[in-house]
Amino acid sequence: MATIVLVHGAYQGGWIWARVGPILRAAGHTVFAPSLDGCAERKHALRPGITTETHAAEIADLMFYEDLHDVVLVGTSSGGMVACRAAELARERIGRIVLADALALKTGEKIGDIVNRTARVTTALTTGPSPEDARNRMFASLDPATLEWALARYTPHPIAAMEEPVTLNGFWTQNWNATVIWCKRSQNPPVAHQRRAADTLKARWFELDTGHYPMLTTPEELSRLILAQ
Repeated sequence: MATIVLVHGAYQGGWIWARVGPILRAAGHTVFAPSLDGCAERKHALRPGITTETHAAEIADLMFYEDLHDVVLVGTSSGGMVACRAAELARERIGRIVLADALALKTGEKIGDIVNRTARVTTALTTGPSPEDARNRMFASLDPATLEWALARYTPHPIAAMEEPVTLNGFWTQNWNATVIWCKRSQNPPVAHQRRAADTLKARWFELDTGHYPMLTTPEELSRLILAQ
């Protein structure tokens, strides 16, 4: 049985995996789906200095303190950036890395270099689309009930994690057992970006005929691909 760590993306929390986690656990796997610092139920902890790198250190610490080995580390959306850095920090604990419609930046790149971001609401600590934009654009591909459920849980993301360049010391030069999953109805991250990640990592390539939230729209299919060897 596998040990799986699921890393959410921007404006989300561990709740985004609410349909995938039970499927994987029912099959006998051990699953962790933490909410990152400053996100979801941890939004009360917002403060300056929360970055992709501090988020990644959290995931690496989780793997250390839970003494996890041969981990299937899954990142989606901006969580791909976190997963890449966490894998680098805890190399000896990683069995496979799965990038599910994920950003996989190289050192010095930031999200704005890859994704055309629309108007957003920005504060000193957070950034993100307005609730109206989240309803009409970001979550628009979800069925009505799921859309309302997701909107109720949406939170702006720590700003530095969205706007500062990432730092990776050696991730892209190491050998990984990797999978890249492209969601064909998703505009961002662009397919060319995900192809770059797959080519660089020599990863298995899978496609899902769904939008940017496969964990909500096609949880069974995504779970199957997470486990695909």
